[in-house]
Amino acid sequence: MFSQMKHKLSFGYITLLSENIAEVVVNQNIVMTLEMVDEYDYFLKCHFNGDFGLLINKINQYSYTFEAQLAIASLSGIKAMAVITYYPKCDQMTKTLVNTRKMDHWNLKQFSGLELGLQSGINWLEQELLSVN
Repeated sequence: MFSQMKHKLSFGYITLLSENIAEVVVNQNIVMTLEMVDEYDYFLKCHFNGDFGLLINKINQYSYTFEAQLAIASLSGIKAMAVITYYPKCDQMTKTLVNTRKMDHWNLKQFSGLELGLQSGINWLEQELLSVN
C-alpha cells in the first residue's frame, strides 16, 4: 500500500499521490526561477525511477521567469501533466506556457478546479500512464 507523503520545497510542496503521480502546489505570489526548477527536477528524479505524471494544482497565483519557462517540465520521465486551474488568469498563463514550449509536444490537459477537476485530473493521469506502460 502506498502512503501519500507531502514534501516542502522552497517554492511550495510536492505530494506523492501514488508510485507514479505527484501533485505540485506552488505558493502564492512565487516567481519560479531556474534554481527553483532545478530543485523541482532534482526532487522528481530522486522519487521516480520510471515514467510518471504530474498533477499541477494551481490553487495559488504565481509566475515564471523566462529561463524557468524554458526549463520547466523537461525531464524525460514526465509522460503526462494534468493542470488544475481555478480562475481565467491561471488558465491563460498555462496556455501561454504550453505555447512557448509547443516544440516539446507536452501531453498536457487542463481541468477546472471548480468542476471537480482534481479527481478528473488524477483519473486522466492514471489512464495516460497505463497507455505508456
